[in-house]
This record gives sequence, C-alpha cells and structure tokens, in this order.
Amino acid sequence: MLPSSPELRLLGLLSCFIFIFQVTNAKRDLKSACGTCQRITDNFQKGYERTAKQNFGGGNTAWEERKLSKYETSEIRLMEIVEGLCDSSSFECNQMLEEHEELLETWWFKRKTKHPDLHKWFCIDTIEVCCPKGTFGPDCNACVGGSERPCHGNGKCDGDGTRGGDGKCTCDVEYKGDFCLDCIDGYFNEVRNDSFSLCTECHSSCKTCSDGATHQDCDECKDGWEEDEQEACIDVNECSKDSPPCQEKEYCVNTEGSYSCKGCDQACTGCTGAGADKCKACAGGYQDTEGTCSDIDECSGAEPMCTEEHQQCVNTSGDYKCVCSAGYEDHDGECVQKPQEEEPAVSKTDESPHVEL
Repeated sequence: MLPSSPELRLLGLLSCFIFIFQVTNAKRDLKSACGTCQRITDNFQKGYERTAKQNFGGGNTAWEERKLSKYETSEIRLMEIVEGLCDSSSFECNQMLEEHEELLETWWFKRKTKHPDLHKWFCIDTIEVCCPKGTFGPDCNACVGGSERPCHGNGKCDGDGTRGGDGKCTCDVEYKGDFCLDCIDGYFNEVRNDSFSLCTECHSSCKTCSDGATHQDCDECKDGWEEDEQEACIDVNECSKDSPPCQEKEYCVNTEGSYSCKGCDQACTGCTGAGADKCKACAGGYQDTEGTCSDIDECSGAEPMCTEEHQQCVNTSGDYKCVCSAGYEDHDGECVQKPQEEEPAVSKTDESPHVEL
C-alpha cells in the first residue's frame, strides 16, 4: 500500500469539511422550506378572511346571496388570495408557490371540506416540508421528551415542526442536560421526576444550593458572602475591613454581596460618608465650622487678595478669583478701560416724524 502524500491527506480533510458543510446546509434548507410553507398557509388564511364577502354591500337580497355563494368558492376569489401569498422580493416563497400552485387549486376545489387545515394538508402531508409540532426530521420523529412536551417543556427541540434539525434540546436558561431536567448553578430542583422538572432560583447568597431557597440552603456561598456559625451565607462587609477598598477621596458603601465607592464632597480630604459633615479633614479653601467643612471667603479678609488696579475679588467654592471691575477688561494681565462705543449718527430723515398712511 502506497503511503499517502501530504496533498492526499489535505484533500481528504477538505472533502470531510465539504461534506459537513453540505449536511449542515441541507438541515438549514429543510427548516427554511417549512418556514416558507408556513408563511404561505398563514397568508392564505389572512387572504381568505380579507376576501370574505368582498365586493358586496352586505344587503340581504336573494341576488346578493346567490352571487356571494358563487364567489365564496370561485376561482376568482382563489386568485385574489394567491396574489397576496408572497412578497415580490421573496425568491423562496415565489419558487414554492410556482411549483405547487396546482396543489392549492386542488385543495380549494376538492379537498377543503374534508381537510380544512391547509397547513397540515399542504405542508405536512402533501409536499412534506413540515412535521407536526413536537416532531422533527425526514421521518417526523418525536422530539426528546415526547411530541406533547418537547424537551420536557424546558427547552426548544432543534427542527421542531420541520423536516430538518437533529432533535437536540436547547434548554431554557434555568435548565441544562440532554433532557433539560437538570438545573444550572444557582437553581435547585423544587420538583423532579423522570418526565418533569421545576428549577427554582437559589437565595441570592448561594452559588449552588440543593434543598431550598433560603440562605441556609446553600451548598456554596457566592463571592462577597461567607458562612456563619450556623452554616448560613451572610454578607461580607468589605467597608469594615482594616484596609478599605476605596481610594483616598472616596468612601465605601456596603451592598449585599459587594460594595461601591462614592466620591467625597469637594470640601473633604478623605471622608467616611456623603456630605461636608463627614470629612476626615477639610480640603484647602475650607475650614471646620462645628464639625462641617465650610467655604472660606478669602475676599472678606483684612488683607486684599486682588492687588492690581481696577480688580475686584470674587469668592468661589474653596477658592477665589480676581476679575476686572465693571467697565474694564483684561488685556495681557492688566485691567484696561473698555473703548467707548460710538453712537450712530441720526439723519435728518430719521428725526422727522413719519406717519404711515
């Protein structure tokens, strides 16, 4: 037997990938075909309702009743319904309709009375692109958990109602496992048997639990919680530690299972809480007044803060600033008088009274 060359091995791998891609696309196409057929039958029902008693005024004359009876089952009404089944831009829908339009005519004239469910007759039993709910695949096999409750009512069956898919379950958020009967971490089985499972959320302090929804039923505590002497999960107060987790200009707020850092008041250098009365020390420009850091009014001191000519002092929160007095403006660091604005000359015409006619 000749040894395989690298080129042959590469060709074999490529063929394998192509096969997998084709199988995946085939399953996707089967699902898509069912979706297209479902839209056609849904739109047919809408058209059927839309055309009910169409073109008639609603009177009770014998003439109208005879005409209406003929229209209800007429080819004209069928064509009006068919015209609205597909959007012009939907290639798949128009292709399916063109291929099977005669079957719709057969159902309309010959099968409607015996088979009133168009979706079942057309999509499932006749062109065989769909399956009954709770089944999947070419042979319409029952989903995991049975066709009545696919995935035991706790998930979605891949290909449910189509000729595609593999029947595997995608579980709802609380559930896991091939059968969607097990609970994910953070949930426990409140009720469980071979065909039914009810997963209920654990207490917020539990990472995992098994028998109940209280903080005493935890198998393991979440981060930010710890076991007490009674083996119950209690909150860790991160703010009470010897080395608080927040920065110098922040204070710590404990929350359940965590904490947050809030900014101190601008009057503070370090603080224990919100407000100027919780400062560890007052920031520059502030002074302690009966336990609260308050603004120092630098402009009211005995010594003037603004010494340049035509300047005045304006107090700000924690500071002050020097601004030019009224009628002056800053020019290269000096306050100079603003130029006088010339008043516009008044013409003799403007001075004379004007009366509108």
